[in-house]
Formats: sequence, C-alpha cells, structure tokens
Amino acid sequence: MTAQATAEPARGEGSHGAGGVGAGSSGTDTTGKSRPGTKSPGTNGPTTRSPGTRAGRGAAAWLQAYGVYAAVAALLLFNAVFTDHFLTTDNFRTQLIQVAPIVIVALGMALVIGTEGVDLSVGSAMALAAALLPLYLGYGLIPALLVALLSGVLVGAVNGTLVSVVGLQPIVATLALFVGGRGLALVMADGQLKQIVNPDLLALGTGSFLGVPLVVLIAGVLALAVAFVVHRTTFGRQVVAIGGNRAAAALAGLPVKRVLTGVYILCGALAALAGVLATARLTASDPSSLGTLMELSAITAVVVGGTPLSGGSIRVLGTVAGALLMQLLRATLVKHDLPDSTAQIAQAAIIIAAVYVARERRSR
Repeated sequence: MTAQATAEPARGEGSHGAGGVGAGSSGTDTTGKSRPGTKSPGTNGPTTRSPGTRAGRGAAAWLQAYGVYAAVAALLLFNAVFTDHFLTTDNFRTQLIQVAPIVIVALGMALVIGTEGVDLSVGSAMALAAALLPLYLGYGLIPALLVALLSGVLVGAVNGTLVSVVGLQPIVATLALFVGGRGLALVMADGQLKQIVNPDLLALGTGSFLGVPLVVLIAGVLALAVAFVVHRTTFGRQVVAIGGNRAAAALAGLPVKRVLTGVYILCGALAALAGVLATARLTASDPSSLGTLMELSAITAVVVGGTPLSGGSIRVLGTVAGALLMQLLRATLVKHDLPDSTAQIAQAAIIIAAVYVARERRSR
C-alpha cells in the first residue's frame, strides 16, 4: 500500500476530530469513494442547483447570446421616438458608412480573440496602408491597393510569428507594432497629410451600388465570408479549437503555429483594407490620426457582441451588432447634445458589463 492510500483515513479522521466517524460508518471506503446505499458525510442527498442559481445562469447565457441585439433594438426604438430626423435614409446611410471600417477591423479582431489573443496594432496597420497609398497611386489603383494590403499582411505576419513561434504574449507582441507601425507610417508620409485625387480610389469611399454605399457592401460581404470561414471550414474549426485549449489542440496534431500566424495575417489584412476605405472616404491620407483608438473600438465590438476574451468561441453576427451598438450609442448621445466624453464613459460601462456577464456564465 502506498503512502497516499494510507494517508486517506488519517485525513478523514483529522477533519472530523475526536467525534469524527470512522471509515466503517462514514459510508466511504479507504479511497474516499461512497459505497452503494450510503451518503457521504455532510450531505443530505444528491447535489442539485438551486432555482436561483439556474435562473442566474440562464440570465447570463441569454444576455451574452442576445443582449447586444436587444440593446440595438432598444436604441433604435428610443431614437425613433425621441430623436428628430432619425428615421431618414440619409441618417441611416451616414451611420452605416461610419461604422463600416470598425466592422471590418472587428471581424479580424474576433478571429484573434477567438484564439485567446488580442491585436493592438490594427490602428497602425490602417495608418501604414494610408501612408503607402499616395506613394503608389502613380502606378495605378490596383498596384497601390495591393501594396497597401500587403503592408497589413506583413504586420500580421510579424505579430503572428512573435506569438506562435517566439512565444510572446499577444498583448506584448502586438504592442511593438502598435507604437512602431504608426511611427513608420509617419516617416513614409513625411509627417504630412496628403490629398487623394484619384477618382477610382475616391469612388470606393463615396460610391454606391443599388443605393447602398460600397463601403457598407464590402463590410457586409466580409462579414458573411468570415462567418463562413468560422462555421464551415477546417481553418475556422481549428481556430476555435486552439482558442479553447491550445495545448490539447497541439497534442491532437493541429497546426497551431500556422493557424495562429494565419489569424494575425487575416487581422492585419482586414485592418489595412479598412485603412484604404477610410482614406478613400476622407479623400486624404493622414497617418497621424487615421486608426487612432481603432483597436479599442474593435475589441469593444467583439466583447460586447458575445465573443469571450478567453477564446474558444467566435460570434461574427454579434461582433457586427456590437459595432452597430457602439455607433448608435455615440450618435444618440451626440444628437442629444451630450459631450463625447459621456459616450466614452457609457462605452466603458458596457464593456465592463459584457465582461462580467461572460465571467458569470463561465463560473456557473
């Protein structure tokens, strides 16, 4: 008999003191397991969850799954009743155009957070793409777009390599390009704002198809594409599996390093595309301000949309709804003459609530 096996009765006696019940009457054998027909000490029968616990768990699950949609519906209803000129085509068009770049960046961020990571460099990737566009537009629109998107791919590749190969924490790995990427963009642009006069590029930001702005169409198509990747492809399943348990995924033979690198590359490419579209909409390349705090907006949209920071799950539709919620909240407060700082405080409160709900659901 090993030392561990012989220690079990001693621990049981010590825990009950002099009046404790021995192994012969406690209903347990020397391994601590209950014998048939007996009850374990200190219990009155099978352990069941109280109605309050079940109700709390159900409420947390419902809030995480559908809370963002209920909040969007509530804001729409509030504005329809109390905000002048809200239910107009021009207003909806404006709101959708403003939120489209955030949606695009948030889609990439959702993939990264689904692997239990985070990418702080998305704003710098947008700035890099904006800085490169004027430098290569002389060669034509397609080469300029390819160079801009390639810059996002390179940013993602560096981040992915630092995370998957070097083994740095994602927040540390992406913080390097969060700072250095924007600095590089400013060097490329000579620290100056440059006007964009290429009509083909400007059409991406101001054009429309069947009355729908092109930037909104692009964001919608990308949302559908990311949803398809997550739910219908092997790559998407691998992303979710790695986020759920990276060690187990590696033991199961999944290409963890390759998948992680690919996720960060996709995130960087989507951020660069958002930078291109934002530059086209603004008709100017401004690396000093373009994409500033975009990483926070994207993370907010993802978390509020129900994707847990712990990874293992990706809610694409929820991410889109989260971006819409933040945009509507800010627009609502501005239209009612409240300062922008109030919108930021409200967003912070929503983030805290979303993280708390997710934590409560996991703990129960």
